Amino acid sequence: MYKAVKRFFDFIFSLLMLVILIPLMLPVIILLKLTGEGEIFYKQKRIGLRNKCFHIIKFATMLKNSPNMLTGSITVKNDPRLTPMGKFLRKTKLNELPQILNVIKGEMSFVGPRPLVDATFNAYPENIRYKIYHSKPGITGIGSVVFRDEESLISNAKMPPHEFYNNFIAPYKGELEIWYNEHKSFYTDCVILFATIWVVAFPSSNIVYKLFKNLPQRPDFKHAQMLKSIPAQSL
Repeated sequence: MYKAVKRFFDFIFSLLMLVILIPLMLPVIILLKLTGEGEIFYKQKRIGLRNKCFHIIKFATMLKNSPNMLTGSITVKNDPRLTPMGKFLRKTKLNELPQILNVIKGEMSFVGPRPLVDATFNAYPENIRYKIYHSKPGITGIGSVVFRDEESLISNAKMPPHEFYNNFIAPYKGELEIWYNEHKSFYTDCVILFATIWVVAFPSSNIVYKLFKNLPQRPDFKHAQMLKSIPAQSL
C-alpha cells in the first residue's frame, strides 16, 4: 500500500512541480548555455533500486572533465572545478531540479537514499551495500539532510578527502539509510521533505535530530577532522 501511494504521489507531484518550476528552470538553462562550458544538463550513471544502474539528470555545475580532476567523485567546499553558475546552483540546490524527470520515469522518488556513483557506493560496508537500495533512491533523504555540510566536513579534515569520506562519512551515512529502510512511511517521507526545506533555509540547524529522536548517533566528526590518518587500532 505504501509503495503504491508513494508512486502515485511521486508521479502527480513531479508533474505538478515540473509545470510550476518551468519559469524558474528556463532562466537557469539560458544562463548555463551562456556561461562556463555551455553545458546545461549533467547525466551520470548511479546505483538505483535493487542496485540496478540508471542515469541521473542534474543541471551542470562542474567542468566536464571534473571526474578525472583533483578529488574525483568527492566534492569539497569551494571546489575549483565548480563553474561560477554551478556554485550558486549547488548552494541553492537548484541543480537537483532536473531529477524531477527521473521521478516521472520511475527511476527515483522524492524521498529515499541518495543514488551514488560506484566509487562512493563501494565505500559503504559490504553488508550495507546489499540493503541500502531496497528503497527507490530519492532527490532528498535522511542522509542528504544530515550531511548537508558534507563538503565542509571533508574540506576541514586533515586527512585526504577519500580517506576521510570512506572511514567516517560513508559508514554513518550507511547507518542512516538503513534506518530509513526500517522506518520508511508516508509520514517519515513528509517529515524528511520538511526537514530538507528547513535546512536549505537554515543550514546550521540540527532540526532533523529533534524530528527523529531515534536516529543513529552522530560520530564525533570534529575529532575525526583532526586526525591525519586512521589510528592503528581502528584498522
